[in-house]
Amino acid sequence: TGPITPKGMALIPAGPFRMGDSLNDTPIFAGMLPVHTVDLSAFYIDQFEVTKELWIGVYRWALTNRYSFDNAGQGKGLKHPVHSINWYDAIKWCNARSEMEGRIPAYYDSADQTTVYRSGQLDREEGAVRWNAGFHLPTEAEWEKAARGGLEGRRFPWGDSITHAQANYTSSSGPSFDVSPTRGAHPSYITGGVPYTSPVGSFAPNAYGLHDMAGNVWEWCWDRFDSSYYGSSPLNDPRGPDSGLNRVVRGGSWYHFAINSIAASKILVPPDLDGGRNWAGFRSVLPLAQR
Repeated sequence: TGPITPKGMALIPAGPFRMGDSLNDTPIFAGMLPVHTVDLSAFYIDQFEVTKELWIGVYRWALTNRYSFDNAGQGKGLKHPVHSINWYDAIKWCNARSEMEGRIPAYYDSADQTTVYRSGQLDREEGAVRWNAGFHLPTEAEWEKAARGGLEGRRFPWGDSITHAQANYTSSSGPSFDVSPTRGAHPSYITGGVPYTSPVGSFAPNAYGLHDMAGNVWEWCWDRFDSSYYGSSPLNDPRGPDSGLNRVVRGGSWYHFAINSIAASKILVPPDLDGGRNWAGFRSVLPLAQR
């Protein structure tokens, strides 16, 4: 009968896909070329960005179970994505979600994997991660495959152009592929001051059933940033460079332009991002064995 997909998650099938900026739309940004084939194991990923409601439930449990965070997390509403959290907050929250649900956590203080990561700002090494256990941030490759929804070689999860009917982003007249009849921030969500986030699920899902893989809030990934990594990355389940000060966010946001919402686009951000910023959120991944 096959595995039962966890509630609120979608199954991303195993197999190869073409990763990178195949249309060469992002020459001013680094690290999106060359286009290359990546073969991934199957995994589950949240259908929606982590909401303020889901964040609060896990966060409150975590505070009573030896966890500490740099930021409490904010959100414009319970059904809006949580924002203003940094990379360390996100991976500790993933561990807390795992423990709260009775799962083995993914992140540890060191490569011996004996002490669960619950506090502080430790720069995780790949050896300190149990990749077959618990919730964790998606790798860049996992995120991009999920975002594309099986539609390779296109700019966005639905095709090659973008409008406000498809995503929450800041429209401009610059790129030819931004054909929105409305410009600036999304007119439906300019209420109550910034951030102009939208409730998760406000736009149609991609072919994998995932919402907001373009726009709304940037999403933290596991990987460190290295502009030359694609040229030598492993074929199977790549997990990013072994060194680097910054981590990667993907997907664009309500505040950023269409070019940032391209499926291949990314920016580098310090993991201790001051205050988390009101355009940074995340979604989590669960290994297939952890259903």
